[in-house]
Amino acid sequence: MNLTFLSSIVTSAKAEIQVIKSWIPFFARMTIALLSLTTLSAEHVSIPAKQNWSFNKLTGTFDRGAMQRGFQVYRQVCSACHSIKLISFRHLKALGLTDAEIKVLASQYQIKDGPNDSGEMFERPGRPSDYFPSPYANDKQARAANNGASPVDQSLIVKARQHGADYVFALLTGFKENPNFQLSPGQYYNEFFPGHAISMAPPLSEGLVTYNDGTKATVEQMARDVTTFLAWASEPEMEQRKRLGLKVLMYLLVMTGLFYVTMRRIWKGVK
Repeated sequence: MNLTFLSSIVTSAKAEIQVIKSWIPFFARMTIALLSLTTLSAEHVSIPAKQNWSFNKLTGTFDRGAMQRGFQVYRQVCSACHSIKLISFRHLKALGLTDAEIKVLASQYQIKDGPNDSGEMFERPGRPSDYFPSPYANDKQARAANNGASPVDQSLIVKARQHGADYVFALLTGFKENPNFQLSPGQYYNEFFPGHAISMAPPLSEGLVTYNDGTKATVEQMARDVTTFLAWASEPEMEQRKRLGLKVLMYLLVMTGLFYVTMRRIWKGVK
């Protein structure tokens, strides 16, 4: 009886070993495939270098000069394709523009409004309360004008991308000569764009804009300035948030000290 029992155990163990052996090639293939995907992903994604942004510090603020230059780059270059639909003209007061300057700027845009008394839509000059209009009437028109790729809205671009401002700056300065990389017609090689094939042509070139403050408009300078502007557009309330956060921390610190002193006095006679 014991021999029969041992024989059955041995037979069962052999069967399990055979099952395990049959699965080994599958796991080996899966491991190789995962390693290949990881390697491919590593080859097609470059991590942007850390930049020294004034707004990234604990008490950091936006550089007003860089914001104004960045808005100039956005308006003269980026706005031809990309919208900032969450920003209104009056928000630009944070950049240092006066109410009169904002009113003049807004009036240079045509805003679709209506319906009027006849039930028809019409266009009128912009007002400070209006939001920046999109350069395209709809998404289909945007895709048709850009080789089938609809330009993304840039209101939240810094918040929406991993590595934030570092990625946007790297993308704008990451256009390189194609190193024998397979690109489709209308695509360009970018070192930091996932997959390296991007449908957007290099938007910046040396001296493309003439800065009002006389700053030299290099590609890196324009990329840094417009990234600062877009970082502000992604979070216009950042400076207020940081100021409020510091006040809250100071309040909590003071209250913690008072509670500790009160606790010591209440329990000082208890051993």
